[in-house]
Amino acid sequence: MFENQDYIYIVMEYLKGGDLFNYLEGRDFTITQDRARELSHEIGTAIYYLHNFGIAHRDLKPENILMTTTEDDAHPKLVDFGLSKIIGPGETCNDPFGTLSYVAPEVLLQKPYNKMVDLWSLGVIVYLLLSGTLPFDDDDDREIARQTIHDPVDFSYHVWNNVPEKAKSLI
Repeated sequence: MFENQDYIYIVMEYLKGGDLFNYLEGRDFTITQDRARELSHEIGTAIYYLHNFGIAHRDLKPENILMTTTEDDAHPKLVDFGLSKIIGPGETCNDPFGTLSYVAPEVLLQKPYNKMVDLWSLGVIVYLLLSGTLPFDDDDDREIARQTIHDPVDFSYHVWNNVPEKAKSLI
């Protein structure tokens, strides 16, 4: 970042790969389990880094994860910190932020929450990486909220037959 008397300039890395949603869409929402593991690990490491500084992203979703390239071995980068918040140890907040399909139940219930809501979002993203679908999805937003709050994660879809129990347990 640098500035002069008229402007503030922010120079950022060029991420030509588009967002994670487009990355998956370009692969018909089908990637290998090894690739899903790599992406999950890198995203999880980024979340760990943020949380070590007390930062909750609060809007983790594929559209807020940019890919370095369009190649199969591209790396994910977290972006869009517009809803992020610094939450200190032992602190909570109850601002209703996030994107419905990825937001944690406590946010929907307007209960106090901490930066761990990002881990819920990560779980939804891992589910998407492994299955190509969202765990809670519907045309009606109220139904998505109801499913998120009340329904267990569904692993009955045939794609889950080949996913190890450890991955399901992680989700």
